[in-house]
Amino acid sequence: MARVTDAPKVVTANRLQDGAVVWLTPAGDWSIRVQDAQVQTENAPVEAALAIARASAARQEVVDPYAVDVAVEAAGPRPLKTREWIRAAGPSIDALPASAA
Repeated sequence: MARVTDAPKVVTANRLQDGAVVWLTPAGDWSIRVQDAQVQTENAPVEAALAIARASAARQEVVDPYAVDVAVEAAGPRPLKTREWIRAAGPSIDALPASAA
């Protein structure tokens, strides 16, 4: 079971079309940039954002939406957990030289 924290949160999922990591925006659509994500600081708005994300999953636009703890910085939200930071940075395979891939 996930640990509940008081940290601000954003909602993330994977786009079903291509598997890209996406972040729920204030407009209720998805962006590949975590900086575009809507930051929620209260439980009720987090639940409302998750409901929007689950509806998107039901339409087969995304898969496995969930909330992520973030720190709010000048450049936008930054995921607190290493796994989420890596997801926000994009596919790690892109950083490998062609000979290693």
